[in-house]
Parts: sequence; structure tokens; C-alpha cells
Amino acid sequence: MQTSKIPEVSFFTFLRHAFAIVKNPLPFHHKNFEKHGDFFSLRLGFNTTVYFSRSAAFTEYVLQKNHRNYTKSKIQTQDLAKYVGKGLLTAEGEHWKAQRKLIQPAFHKKQLAKLLGSIRAAILGEYQRIQPNKTIDIFPILNDLAFQTVVKSLFSGAADKKDIERLQYITEAAQKMLVKELRQPYLGWWFKLSGKIDSHLKLTKEARAILKRIVAERNSQPQRQDDLLDMLLEARYDDGSAMDEEQLIDEILILFSAGHETTSNALTFTFQLLAKHPEWQDKILEEYLSLKEETEDLMIIISSSKVCQQVIEEAMRLYPPAYFIDRLNIEQDTFQGMAFQPGSNLLLSVIEMHRHPKLWENPDRFQPERFDNGSRQFSSQYFPFGAGPRKCIGNNFAMFEMIIAVQEIVSKYTIYPKFDDIEISPLITLKPKNAYLEFKPR
Repeated sequence: MQTSKIPEVSFFTFLRHAFAIVKNPLPFHHKNFEKHGDFFSLRLGFNTTVYFSRSAAFTEYVLQKNHRNYTKSKIQTQDLAKYVGKGLLTAEGEHWKAQRKLIQPAFHKKQLAKLLGSIRAAILGEYQRIQPNKTIDIFPILNDLAFQTVVKSLFSGAADKKDIERLQYITEAAQKMLVKELRQPYLGWWFKLSGKIDSHLKLTKEARAILKRIVAERNSQPQRQDDLLDMLLEARYDDGSAMDEEQLIDEILILFSAGHETTSNALTFTFQLLAKHPEWQDKILEEYLSLKEETEDLMIIISSSKVCQQVIEEAMRLYPPAYFIDRLNIEQDTFQGMAFQPGSNLLLSVIEMHRHPKLWENPDRFQPERFDNGSRQFSSQYFPFGAGPRKCIGNNFAMFEMIIAVQEIVSKYTIYPKFDDIEISPLITLKPKNAYLEFKPR
């Protein structure tokens, strides 16, 4: 069938629901998927149509089988890039290929093993802020935890507290500004005229200046730190050259942006689900204590933590931080009889795929045991880190960090829910709302 036969949701329907969509577009998407099936199109004005899909087969086709014909949209290649530069997340084409090949070795498991001590120390440091026997919103603590983990893994002890706090403030301010731009495109003229965009671009320049100073200090030191910064400084392209300073700063800013927000979101949802399902807290603790009796090697403990990994994977199925993936096709393409003209805007709904009733048994229920044999069996329908050549380069880093964070918390506390339902805020990533918990010492 032709694209004209893909069910179309009219612009007037969109306008009728515009206020609710700005607050949370997911119910609108879900209603249309339930009504029209795995594909529908939405006309946004005279010349713009967005194609929505919750087809796992189409997602696999776009991200893996025919990935060369699909590129990221301007949301990342332009809108985000103006704040963080042209790094792995925002680059395309040959530039992206060269950067991926250069940086990939820094995230191999053997290299990550050297960082586990720093990651654990950063986690334990943030857990000292937890007030036992009180109701607290855990998200701010986990947000800081995730940022500190990236910083410690990158810089060891090279950055002082003031610089770290400033870098975190700037990173999060830029993300909030980008959300406003994407959610309220009709105010683009005002954001420019009022100087809001310029003020955030100045903040980004300040962050770059801080990072350049840290890099210069590292280059002046004779001893290696064996952290991510050392690995990035020592990485070489095929011609033997190193990254220039601007490109290095771009990649560090990408690591800050992509490396902390998604992880803090996933951890918060995991903690909330554990609070609602305390039997899984007990299972994780039992596994952790058993492993610690056998070894103190952090990598062996993490690699053997099957139950903990199942829980995290199920949390990311229900609440994937990267809840949609956007792509544009370069040349005309067809899939199962549907034709897509060049430059079609595609939004692949990961959260809808992860809860698709034809793909999952009891799709809305928390059942970590479904991952008893690992997540690889679901690789054609489970995309928490994307898929294909552009799959998140930090997926192992994030998983190791989350396993340590979950094990350390359940070994010290029993988590109790102080909320009724898990609430979400779909921004650039799927963020938690009102994640109120109580932590009682064991």
C-alpha cells in the first residue's frame, strides 16, 4: 500500500488535543495506535507530516537492516548540537563513523573494569545524602549520583567541586532550554529575541572553557590516571592522529548530556518498582550477599548479578528513558507495502513497542523473570539502548553503574513506596515525577 493508506490523524485533531499533548503526548499517541494499528501519520501544518510507528519489525529495519538509508533528525544534529557540539550523539555520516571507531575501545568491558572502583565510590558518596526513615524524592539524589559517576569516570580527581557543580548546572540548564524549544516551537522567535538562547550558548562556552582547563592540566601531568579522559586523549584515528581539542570537548559534553540523565531516570524507575515489589529487593540482596562471599572482584560480581540485571532490564522495558527514536530516510523506501518519500519524519515509539500486547505477555505487569535467559532473546523487540551501528556506546557502562547502585542500596536499606502510581514526564527523555520513597536501614 502507498503512504496515502497509512491512517492519517488530522491537524485539527492535533489542535483539539494540543494543550494535553504539550503536557504529555503519550496518551494521544497510544489512543491513535490503539485505533489505527502500528502506524499512523500526523499532519503538522501544510508541509510537515510525521509518521509514528510501534512496529518492532520496522524499527529493526530502520536501525539495523537498512540503517544506511536513515539519519537522525535535526532535533539531535542541529537543535542539541548547538549546545553540545558534533560528538557521537549528534554527528552523522563519515564524521560519526570515525568518532565511533575511535571511541569504542574506551567502552570495552576490559577498560570499564578499571573504572568500577571510581563508579562505586561516587555512588556511595551520593548515598550519604539519603535521610533514613523519612519520605524523600529520590530523583535529585540519583540525578547527582549519575552525573558524579560520569565525572569521576572521566576525570578521576582532576576536577574540583566548584567546577563539577558548574558543569552540572550548565548541562542541565541547556537540556531544559532545549525542551522548551522543542515543546514550544511557536515561541522560537521569542527565545531568540529575548536572548534566552544566546544566554544558554554563553553558558555552554563557559563549560567548554572549564573543560579545556581540565584537559590542559591533565596534559601537563606525567602520570596516567587510567580514566576515560586518558583513554580519549590517547585514542588515535587510522592515520595516527589524535582528536583535536574542540572535538574532545564535544565528546565530553555528549558524555555529560547522554550519560547522566538517562541513567538517573532508569535508576529512579527501578527504585520505584522495587518499592512496589519488595520481594525483588530480597532476591537482589540474597544474590549480592552470596556473590560477595565468593569474591570481592567487582567485575565478577556485576557480571554474575543475573537477578539484579533482570530487574533493571524489566524497569527499562516498562519505562525506557529513550522512549522514542527519530529518523529521516535519505532515499525513498518501502516497508511491507508502505512507501516513504525521501526526508520522511519517522518517530519510532520505544515505549509502545515495549508494552505491545502482541510482543509481550502481560505487557503492563512488572515481571523481571521474563528476562531469566537474558535480554538477547528479545533483541528484535527490546530497544532500551537503541539498536544497530548507532546503539548507545555507553550501554555496558550504564548497566554496570546501575547494578552497583541497586545492589548497594538494597544492602543498606529496605525501600518503601510513598507514592500511589508511578508518574512520568516525557521530555527529551522519559523522566520520573514525584518519586517519593522511604529508606529504612536494614
